[in-house]
Amino acid sequence: MYNELITIGPITLYGYGLMIAIGIFLAYQLLVYRAEKHQFDLKHISSLTLWGLLGGFFGAKLLYWLTQLPEIFSNPGILLNIGEGYVVYGGIIGGILTGLLYCKIHQLPFLQHLDLFAPSIALAQGFGRIGCLLAGCCYGAETNSWFGITFHHSDIAPNGIALVPTQIMESVFSFGVCVLLLFVAKRTDKVGIVACSYLILYSTGRFIIEFFRGDIIRGEVGILSTSQFIALLIVLAASLILVLQKCQKQWMGKNA
Repeated sequence: MYNELITIGPITLYGYGLMIAIGIFLAYQLLVYRAEKHQFDLKHISSLTLWGLLGGFFGAKLLYWLTQLPEIFSNPGILLNIGEGYVVYGGIIGGILTGLLYCKIHQLPFLQHLDLFAPSIALAQGFGRIGCLLAGCCYGAETNSWFGITFHHSDIAPNGIALVPTQIMESVFSFGVCVLLLFVAKRTDKVGIVACSYLILYSTGRFIIEFFRGDIIRGEVGILSTSQFIALLIVLAASLILVLQKCQKQWMGKNA
């Protein structure tokens, strides 16, 4: 795969950046369409999007730094490399926490807004993984299967070796999650269902796909990768939120 798509003079268009931009653009269009349909304040939606992106960017970079602490101690110059080195889960957590803080400051219902954003987040992630495919990052383990993909011009993935196409797997999965969340959103008015469904579905899929990853710089927690460990925590947290909400409604119903 080629990450450098077009070069005009000193300007180079990279596939990874292009896919990220397309993903954000289409995700925002879907977000605005659904926000208008459900009568959300677009001013807050725009601000939440901007702050969420900034928080996600910082979170993704911070989690990457945490997984690379030994290398950073030996080579602090890694901290100056802004163009590379991000962990998706850091972006998800950073974006959600930033959104939570924004909603607290402006007294907005956080879970309702997270429900609104969830399908768009999954859509953006689908395009993001296409960008990973073009760049060669987040590659899979070596395989002899017909399902393998071979890089020939990658600066990141090993070239000339058939690898499990984990980028394609996660991209297709993320698009599927987006469609499923839109389906769920149309059929429920219970707050938090869509958001928690996203967290549980994405984390479950990510946990499984991690077994097929071949890049070894993502950090480990025991026998699990960093992302698998975080995935388990997120599934537990999202499931707990659903249980607590159900218990709260049952309690309120009995005391009504």
